[in-house]
Amino acid sequence: MRIAVTGGSGKLGRHVVRGLAADGHQVFNLDRAGERGPGTVAVDLRNYGQVLDVLLGLDDRHNGFDALVHLAAIPAPGLAPDAATFENNMLSTYNVFQAARRAGIKKIAYASSETVLGLPFDTAPPYLPVDEEYPARPESTYSLVKHLEETMARELVRWDPALSICALRFSNVMDEADYAAFPGYDADPLARKWNLWGYIDGRDGARAVACALATARPGFEAYIIANADTVMSRHSASLAAEVFPGVEVRRELGEHETLLCIDKARRLLGWEPEHSWRTAREAAPGGWD
Repeated sequence: MRIAVTGGSGKLGRHVVRGLAADGHQVFNLDRAGERGPGTVAVDLRNYGQVLDVLLGLDDRHNGFDALVHLAAIPAPGLAPDAATFENNMLSTYNVFQAARRAGIKKIAYASSETVLGLPFDTAPPYLPVDEEYPARPESTYSLVKHLEETMARELVRWDPALSICALRFSNVMDEADYAAFPGYDADPLARKWNLWGYIDGRDGARAVACALATARPGFEAYIIANADTVMSRHSASLAAEVFPGVEVRRELGEHETLLCIDKARRLLGWEPEHSWRTAREAAPGGWD
């Protein structure tokens, strides 16, 4: 396929662009940042005319796209004033979704966020492991936008029954170089309580995008995308009992099993995370000791 990726110069985006290209797709990175190259186009996603124009065609480069991956955004709470985060992220996503519809693109996968689950969990989750079944609990402007984006996507597929939009609720994206810091989290179980000790390796995040496009079906679906383990060495059941006493644990937990349930992504996308910080530690000289 010919695939447009917004934000392909970002931490996750770089993995997505590489992964899709390695799968044989023709990939264009629509991003104001990053190095200019034959596959990169500078686009201001807040400008609807620019977005529609580049999705419809680009002189000597392409005449349209088969699919779109939307990753571009202010990537976390607190990086910009709240109103700026809302304006940038909400407007960009509306422009991208609407322009894709006008351009006849029927396959969209995009970065939603684990934050809609209730991060930083100052109010305890309704149960553990958390999943996609309970209503969104946005606790920041950034998360509110992610919830509104999902709401918008549900309405757009209702308007266009042939349209497929897949919201990937990515956990905290990590590169392999980040893993050396993970053993330090063991000292304080509250340090990473804010996202239930979860993470997603960027390479596994990229595979989730590829699986979402490969299995795209009309309608809207949301999936939690996290690694199968936690960032901690402690047993997951012990962490849950200490930090969230009284919260229902709905199944027996494996030793390091994620508390961000990924069963739906496994079942419907055929996706399975392959890269763990534990494997990286074993392979590192001295094991980071």
